[in-house]
Amino acid sequence: MRPSGAAREATEAPRQRATATRPACNAGRVKRRTNRGSNDVTRTDAGRWIRDWSVFAAALRRRVAIRNAAPLCALCLCGFFLAVLVDAAAQSIPTPSAIDVIELEDPRTTTTVSIVPSVGNVAFSMKVNGQELLYWPFDSVAAFKTKPTLSGIPLLAPFANRLDETAFYANGKRYAFDLTLGTVRSPIPIHGFVTSTDRWQVIEQKTDATAAWATSRLDFSSEPNWLRQWPFPHTIDVTYRLGGGMLEVRARVSNHAADPMPLAIGFHPYFQLTDSPRDEWTIAVGARQRWPLSTSKLPTGETEPIERLFGNPQAVSLSDHDLDDVFSELVRDPSGRATLSVRGRKQAIDVLVGPNYRAAVIYAPRGRNFICFEPMVAVTNALNLAHKGVYRELQSVAPGETWQESFWISPRGY
Repeated sequence: MRPSGAAREATEAPRQRATATRPACNAGRVKRRTNRGSNDVTRTDAGRWIRDWSVFAAALRRRVAIRNAAPLCALCLCGFFLAVLVDAAAQSIPTPSAIDVIELEDPRTTTTVSIVPSVGNVAFSMKVNGQELLYWPFDSVAAFKTKPTLSGIPLLAPFANRLDETAFYANGKRYAFDLTLGTVRSPIPIHGFVTSTDRWQVIEQKTDATAAWATSRLDFSSEPNWLRQWPFPHTIDVTYRLGGGMLEVRARVSNHAADPMPLAIGFHPYFQLTDSPRDEWTIAVGARQRWPLSTSKLPTGETEPIERLFGNPQAVSLSDHDLDDVFSELVRDPSGRATLSVRGRKQAIDVLVGPNYRAAVIYAPRGRNFICFEPMVAVTNALNLAHKGVYRELQSVAPGETWQESFWISPRGY
C-alpha cells in the first residue's frame, strides 16, 4: 500500500512554483518541489537555534539593568558559538542528493500529476479528489530512485517488450547487442534500457488558461554506450499535459542519424482502482486482433480474432483472465483514437490511444491489484518480425524527421 499524501509530504521540502507569475484561480498549475534526506532537518534546526539565541538575548537585554548585561551577554555569546559548531557538524554529514519532482495541477477537477525526471521521467502519481490512479509501490521518491522497478508510467525505449534474440534488424542489417555493457538482458532482451535513466532534461514547464504541462528530453547521443547498443542518434521529448481532468502523454522522436530509424517504442502505464479489488474489475478492449504468444512470451507470427479470447471484448470480467497479451487492428473513433477501459464499482479509467500507436499490450497478472494498458508503436518483437516479413506495420523515422503521437488517460466516477 502507498502511504498517505500527508505521510510523504512530512519528509519533503517545501514546494516551489516553477512559474514566475501566479496563475488564475482555476487555471492549470505547475510546481516543482525537492525531496531531501533527513539530514537537512538537522541543519535547519541548527540555524533555528542561532536565531533563537539572538531573540533570547535581545529580549533579556530589554528587561535587565545595564550593569547586569555583561555576564548575560557572555552567556548568550557562548550559546551562539555552540549553535555555530552544531551547524558546522551537521553540514559535514553527507546529505542525500535532492530529487526534483514536477507537479501538475488541475484545480477545476482536483486532479494532480507528479513526475520525477531523474528516474526515467516517470509520472508516478495521478490523483483525482485524493484517489490514486497509478500503481506505484514505494514509500518515497528516494526509495524509488534507489531501487526502481516498473510502475507509474515508464517509457520503454529504444524498443518495447521482448526480442527473440540478442540483436535487432534495421534497414536490412543485423545489429548485435554488446552484452558486456550490462544494459541489455539476455537471452531475451526486454523493455530497452532507459526505463530508469537520470539523463532526462526538463526543457519546458508552462501553464495556460486550460492546462499545465512539462516537457523533458532524452538525448541518446549523451551516452556513448547507448549508441553502441542502438547506433541511431536521436532525441525523445515526452510532454505530460494535464487539463480538463485528462492527462495527455505526448512523445516526439527526432532522428539525427544518417539512416532511417525503425520505431518500436511504447509506454507501460500501471493503473489501479481504489473502490474495488482486481477480480471485480471489468475491462473493455478496442481491438480486433490478438497475437498468440509462445511460452517465451514472443509472438508466434500467427494472429486470431480477439473474440477467441474475449467473447465480448467490451465487457470482460478480469477475474476470468490472467493477461499478458498483444493486440492489434485497434478499433478507432472518427478522430483515429482507440479506447481501452477498466471499470470498478463506480470508478473507471479510459486510455485513449492515438493512430500512430498501432498495437496495445494488456498486462494484468492474477493476484496483483493493477492493470497495464500499454500503448505500443508496434507489436512485440516487431523489429525482427518485420525483417522476416511477418509484420508489415513497422514505422520508421527518416533522417532529420520527427515522429509524434499521444495517448490520454481519462478518469471517471471519482
